[in-house]
Amino acid sequence: MGAAYFYHLTERPLEETLPTLIARARGADWRVCVRGANLRRMEWLDQQLWLTGDPFLPHGMAGGDFDADQPVLLTTDDAIANNAECLMIIDGAAVTADEVTRLERVCVLFDGNDPGQLEKARGQWRELTKAGCSAQYWSEASGRWEKKAEA
Repeated sequence: MGAAYFYHLTERPLEETLPTLIARARGADWRVCVRGANLRRMEWLDQQLWLTGDPFLPHGMAGGDFDADQPVLLTTDDAIANNAECLMIIDGAAVTADEVTRLERVCVLFDGNDPGQLEKARGQWRELTKAGCSAQYWSEASGRWEKKAEA
């Protein structure tokens, strides 16, 4: 049974935090699926991941012929086409209790300066913990990541 980790971004933007989390998941030899809510935003993120290169993260956008082969797949779809063990949710995309239970890890990253994302993440926390999922809440408000809650 997996767990949901909620990351409350307040000090660094998504494009800085996400590569670090993906690299950690890949270090555990997990395939990663990054699910967003907006195709244009995912295309922008795709470019950011190629441009930063530190660490270098081979990845692809969903919809190609080789989705199943991608170690990191960016998508707006509910399907996890690359058989990932780790699902990263950004920009308020959907996540289910079944996914948390079935996968090794689900990471929900949300911008703490965006009231809509903050409220969406709170709702997801309530929904997943009510369904019996293990969850942790991490905050970087102090300048470094600290676990603030666990259910």
